[in-house]
Amino acid sequence: MTALAARRRHPLAAAAIVLLGLLVTGVAYAAVTPGRAQATTASADDVAAGKKLFLANCSTCHGLNAEGRNEFPSLIGVGAAAVDFQVGTGRMPLQATGPQAPKVVNKFSDEEVRQLAAYVASLAPGPAVPSAEDVDASKGDVSNGSLIFRTNCAMCHNFNGKGGALTRGKYAPNLEGVTPTHVYEAMVTGPQSMPVFNDSTITPQEKRDIIAYLQAVETDTPPGGVSLGSIGPVSEGLVAWAVGLSLLVGCAVWLGAKAS
Repeated sequence: MTALAARRRHPLAAAAIVLLGLLVTGVAYAAVTPGRAQATTASADDVAAGKKLFLANCSTCHGLNAEGRNEFPSLIGVGAAAVDFQVGTGRMPLQATGPQAPKVVNKFSDEEVRQLAAYVASLAPGPAVPSAEDVDASKGDVSNGSLIFRTNCAMCHNFNGKGGALTRGKYAPNLEGVTPTHVYEAMVTGPQSMPVFNDSTITPQEKRDIIAYLQAVETDTPPGGVSLGSIGPVSEGLVAWAVGLSLLVGCAVWLGAKAS
C-alpha cells in the first residue's frame, strides 16, 4: 500500500492522467462524430492516368501537386465528390475568370472524370462520389424533402429549385435537370457560394429526401395549369397586373366610346 501510494504521488501522475483523459475523449469523439466519406479504392492505373490529366489541364491554376496557387484553392482533401461535381458539370477547368464558374458542356469523358477524381482522392481523404443507393429517389420522402429544402435551400435556389440571384454577380443555379449525383455532391462539398451540408447537418436519408422532392417538382404538373416559369409570385403578379390593367383600360375605352 505504501509503494502504491508513493506511485500515486509521483510528479508525472497528474500529466499521465491528463493525457489519458485526452486520449479517451478523442476516441469517444471520433466514435460518435460522423466522419467524412472516404474516397473509394481506385486502381494505381486510374490514379496515374488521373495525375497525367491533372498536370495537363489543372496544374496551371491549382499547382503541380494540387497545393493551390494565388486565388485558386488547394485540392488536397476535397475528395472525389468535389472533382466529380466540378469537372462533371463542366465548371472546371475554368473557361474564363468571373464571379462564378457556370455550368457548361463537359470536355472530359466519364472515365477521365473518374480518373481525375481518383487522383485527387489519393492525395488525402475527402467526400467520396455517392453510390446509386445514396441518390435513389425512390427511397426518399418527398414531403420531408420539401420541408428540408425550404428550410435550408429555398432562400437561394427558390422554393422549387429554379435558382436566383446572389450578390456581386453570383447566383444560385437552376436545379432543373441536375443529376441526383451532382445534387448530392453539391451538398457534401459546398461549391462556390454554397455552404457544406455534411451528414451531421443533413443526414444521408434527408439528402435522398431532397433529391426526391426536386424530382417531384420537376415532373409534377402545376395545379394552376400554367406554370409561368414556376418562379413564384413575381411572374404571377406581373401577369395579373398586365392582364388586369389591360382589361381595365379596355373597359374604360369601351365605356367612353359608348357614352360618346
